[in-house]
Amino acid sequence: MKTTLTIAAALSAALLLAGQVLAQDPSEKCFGIAKAGKNDCQTATSSCAGTSKKDAQADAWLSVPKGVCGKITGGSLSKG
Repeated sequence: MKTTLTIAAALSAALLLAGQVLAQDPSEKCFGIAKAGKNDCQTATSSCAGTSKKDAQADAWLSVPKGVCGKITGGSLSKG
């Protein structure tokens, strides 16, 4: 019984920490950097994730950690 409680407590702590890390790591949409078929969400010409038609499509985006998009060649925070 003691082992079960220890394992349950460890799992609970791990889940709480994972949630805190996700909440502290804001992301932003970075347009113009996705490879064809690797975008995160819909574009003006495609209906869902993974359907962009060409590399570096201006309206296709990837979610990246905040502050990273400006460091990527061709990356933009707005649709191009």
